[in-house]
Amino acid sequence: MKGITQLTGRGISIEGNDIDTDRIIPARYLKEITFSNMGKYPFFDERFDAHGNSKNHPFNEARFQGASILIVNKNFGCGSSREHAPQALMRFGIQAIVGESFAEIFAGNCTMLGMPVVTLLESEIQQIQKKVQDNPQIQLTLDFLQKKLLMEHQPWFEFQMHPSRYQAIVHGTWDSTGLLLGNLDKIKQVAQQLPYLNHFQMFKT
Repeated sequence: MKGITQLTGRGISIEGNDIDTDRIIPARYLKEITFSNMGKYPFFDERFDAHGNSKNHPFNEARFQGASILIVNKNFGCGSSREHAPQALMRFGIQAIVGESFAEIFAGNCTMLGMPVVTLLESEIQQIQKKVQDNPQIQLTLDFLQKKLLMEHQPWFEFQMHPSRYQAIVHGTWDSTGLLLGNLDKIKQVAQQLPYLNHFQMFKT
């Protein structure tokens, strides 16, 4: 896998602290056996009424369609450890999330999908959210090598990122299953040297 060193896209803001995974994707959609339809469901109960009619929500607004960088506040993704929450956001079109803070398991699940999560100060998030609301067409760029968020005609912001998640994103090592499959020959070589995988033959005379 290639690492991600830069992402550019338009922003979409979801305001509020402690937005949990049940709000991001309602529990009834966890019963699906694949993630393929998850892009239909983020914030479903906040976006649609019981009859399927659209409600006022940023994910429904035409001006934010195609936005790929989600701007959030404190403790985003708290609650359960369901992987469906980042899957739903990613399949909706979100490529990265910028916030004040994240629940650890949620942030880890995002990283395993190659979807970076980065943090900024509260005042900086508020500035970005206002700019995005005022001008949905403004371009945001996350430069991971410099750890900077840049906006058109605006000062840049220096973001923070957990070291292990940063390494995974920049070096393209977030997919642990892919790493295993890519090193299958080495794994087989090591397995041949492990006595408990070879009926302890190497210790028999």
